[in-house]
Amino acid sequence: MVASCKDQLKQVAICLQRSPCVMIERNKPKDCITNPELSRDLPELCKAQLSTFLECKRGIVDMRKRIRGNGTLSTGKYDDQYEKLSSGNFDPREEMKKLQALDSTHKS
Repeated sequence: MVASCKDQLKQVAICLQRSPCVMIERNKPKDCITNPELSRDLPELCKAQLSTFLECKRGIVDMRKRIRGNGTLSTGKYDDQYEKLSSGNFDPREEMKKLQALDSTHKS
């Protein structure tokens, strides 16, 4: 995978792992994205990050961006969070609070 999309991919993975679809209902992240009934309940933040990731992937095949480059290289900013969530080393309640704090629909 092109290095410039790794951060976006990890953002989407972290957001999906924190979402109620995965955390509470115990669905697979792929099902939460592909199933229309499940994807309807995804937080807006996850949908926005998925859109950003897909736009990055489209930029890989865009000839205009191939010459200039698709974007900045991976910074590794989300590596620690991703490793914690992937290994199961997290508190589900704390992760749900983080997602609600970041999600724009829950802000007052």
